[in-house]
Amino acid sequence: MGGCTSKDGVSSAAAKGTPSTRAAYKEHESAESLEDVNCFFKPDTDSAISRNLTQEIWNEYKDQSCSAGVSFKTCCFSGVANLDSGIGLYAGSHDSYSKFSKLFDKVVEEYHGHGPNAKHISCMDASGLKNAEFAEADAAMVASTRIRVGRNLAGYPLGPGVSKEQRLEIMNKVVEACGKFEGDLAGTFYPLEGMSEDVRQQLVADHFLFK
Repeated sequence: MGGCTSKDGVSSAAAKGTPSTRAAYKEHESAESLEDVNCFFKPDTDSAISRNLTQEIWNEYKDQSCSAGVSFKTCCFSGVANLDSGIGLYAGSHDSYSKFSKLFDKVVEEYHGHGPNAKHISCMDASGLKNAEFAEADAAMVASTRIRVGRNLAGYPLGPGVSKEQRLEIMNKVVEACGKFEGDLAGTFYPLEGMSEDVRQQLVADHFLFK
């Protein structure tokens, strides 16, 4: 596809600080190729980044990176490359949320309903949890349950900016820590790299690993 054809490279809507009219979409192969916000999205794109990324915000951040070295363009690229994204904006590090706050604050508030001044309240007292009792027939259908917990390690970039070497460091640190668990917390770690086909198929059959 050819270059953008919007007048002066800026749509009237984007120039006023509202999301681009997306009149001249073109495909982008890398974060570095992102230049004109008017070319990022098709008219029917309905992701959070397409609704909130304005020309003003793009001009301010497009040549900046967070403290982990992850560029603003990298944070935005997935949403430009995958127009069916629901969000399309991914922080490169913890610092990205403050470094690029004019966009991240809008997306976070739109999705989670929490403004930039909201405070997170933690309660680790499980006694306050209330669970509905299963009927005997329903309880008989439950074979197993699991809880997925995602956490990030301090000192490392997040997904868009982490290198393979850093991923391996993170894996080794987590494996070492989990290897100290005892009793019903103890378990076996299965790395994807080097996994045998028999083990892979068994983990899929047990619903611990997805195809």
